[in-house]
Amino acid sequence: MFYKDDGTFCTLKIKAQPNASKSEFAGLYGEDAIKVRLAAPAVEGAANKELIKFIAKKFKVAKSNVEFVSGHSSKIKLIKVEKTIQLEEFIKEIESGR
Repeated sequence: MFYKDDGTFCTLKIKAQPNASKSEFAGLYGEDAIKVRLAAPAVEGAANKELIKFIAKKFKVAKSNVEFVSGHSSKIKLIKVEKTIQLEEFIKEIESGR
C-alpha cells in the first residue's frame, strides 16, 4: 500500500525521479509507492524542495503541512501530508486504476 491513513494526516510512500521536464505524478511504482517526476535536480536539496512544493500545491495544503518522515537523501521517501478532499480523491483515483 502506498499510503497510511493517520486520521488527520496521511503518510505517502513516494519514489522521486529528479531532472524531469515537469513535476507530475507518474502512477504507481510497484505496489507500494507513487512515482513522482520532479522538475529539479537532486542537488543540494532542490528536488526535496520541489517535492514539498508540488505535493502542497496538488493537495491544496500549506507547505508547512507537508513534511519528510524519512528519505531525505534517498529516492524512496515517506512524506506526511495533511489530509484534504484532494488527497482523498487522489488516493481513490490511484486505487481504482490498479
